[in-house]
Amino acid sequence: MKPEPFWKRSALKRFPAPKRAAPFDVVVIGGGITGLTTAYLLKQAGKRVAVLERDRIGSGDTGYTTAHLTYVTDLRAAELVDTFGLPAARLVWQAGATAIDAIEGIVADERVECDFRRVPGYLHAPRKKKRDERAALEKDVDAARQMGFAVRYLPQAPLFDCEGIRFPDQAKFDPLKYLAGLAAAVDGDGSQVFENAEVDEVSDEPLHVTVKKHKLTTDYVVIATHVPLMGKTGMMSAALFQTKLYSYSSYAIGAKVPHGRLPEACFWDTADPYHYLRVEAGAKHDYVIYGGHDHKTGQVTDTQPRFDSLASELREIVPGAVPDRQWSGQVVETNDGLPYIGESAVNQFVATGFSGNGMTFGTVAALMARDAVLKRDNPWKKLFAVDRKKLRGGTWDYLTENIDFPYYYLKDRLLKPADTSARGIAPGCGKVIEIGGEHVACARDDEGTLHQVSAVCTHMGCLVRFNDAEHTWDCPCHGSRFHLDGKVLAGPAETPLEPVKGAAKSKAKPKTTANGASSTRKVTKKPSQKAKSRS
Repeated sequence: MKPEPFWKRSALKRFPAPKRAAPFDVVVIGGGITGLTTAYLLKQAGKRVAVLERDRIGSGDTGYTTAHLTYVTDLRAAELVDTFGLPAARLVWQAGATAIDAIEGIVADERVECDFRRVPGYLHAPRKKKRDERAALEKDVDAARQMGFAVRYLPQAPLFDCEGIRFPDQAKFDPLKYLAGLAAAVDGDGSQVFENAEVDEVSDEPLHVTVKKHKLTTDYVVIATHVPLMGKTGMMSAALFQTKLYSYSSYAIGAKVPHGRLPEACFWDTADPYHYLRVEAGAKHDYVIYGGHDHKTGQVTDTQPRFDSLASELREIVPGAVPDRQWSGQVVETNDGLPYIGESAVNQFVATGFSGNGMTFGTVAALMARDAVLKRDNPWKKLFAVDRKKLRGGTWDYLTENIDFPYYYLKDRLLKPADTSARGIAPGCGKVIEIGGEHVACARDDEGTLHQVSAVCTHMGCLVRFNDAEHTWDCPCHGSRFHLDGKVLAGPAETPLEPVKGAAKSKAKPKTTANGASSTRKVTKKPSQKAKSRS
């Protein structure tokens, strides 16, 4: 299977890197759905906006989503009402519905050809359920109706032979085509979109963002990087905030299926972690995206079996399905189930913790960022505030989620790596070894070139682990991810893994088969950046 998302077929225009200092009203850091929607809305409001994307537009989490557009949160309706109360629960779902309407409006206004379509969504019991789910689902239906949403209990959901709930007026689209339309609308008339523009520093007096020694002065900074950069909040404050975020990896496959056999809709079940599926109608065949098998980022290294399980399950659901793609996304969750969206410092706005609703909460964050810049009130300001105090389930949930940090931090330092040489590492493989008393992350790329960098995560000092399916270095403490050469793939880490002094790159020698022909281990090429799955 190709190791890339379904969306990578979309062609995106290239944008330049900053070449000189320049003034802007607002600088937006991040070129995904949150950043580009924020820039679009602010430009419509008359602001000069700069968008800074570290890599290429859509190379981050938005490009690795399965792009469900739904107001239904990962936190079930009944639990949402029980935890936060009916008015707050209603506001949460209304935020998602507003986001879908906003996306639909932008698509129409800018004539963005991104395959936007309204479809129903179905929450259903797991295929191989172990208990009757009717009572819990009916409780969710009652809660949703109290919130003002017209949902319906189904004794048997389509496609799955089990009970479920039908949610009308959900939607789906091609996220990269949508980003292409947003970027085209933002760039020009005093606003600019920049690529290959990794931020070096955010500083005050005057407020400015430094990229490759070029200072972009601004009145306001919006950090839209999935896991927020430190910005100008300071190390301790940023680190404390990041402990409220939990990064999970989620897996997805794409497959061709016989035309007309499946209803065009989005599905997700009540399992924990849950499975999700969306159906795309085609002319000759239909296409499905199926995902799940989440785990905390960096805490599972043998990840290929996750993809294999998804492929096997999909063939059971849809006989005749032919999987042809696989990819993973990163999910950022919070301690109470709601996103953190708002000002983290004076004239600095952040947005993160979207869980299973990256596309909708990313759009909500853009609406809130626009209002913050324009000094307008916003209905979700207090509900999603970055400094809110309420913790779902009390302090215990917060502490147990973060037990991973001291556990892995101490465990990795008490146990020394078994190997002290990289000679046995085959192309496409990697491991942490000890060289001169230091933990070194050693990996060979597909061509056999050896890369050696420090195994110490630059966020808070945990040791990274090799992800064999994605060919990345993942941190088990807070979910940071790095390329083989140490460059940051996903935060909260902001700086690359340190190079190892004296490390030399070398090619792996090809193995010789019995007939004398040379061969190397065939591996799957890694994708670049990851994102959310059922977003």
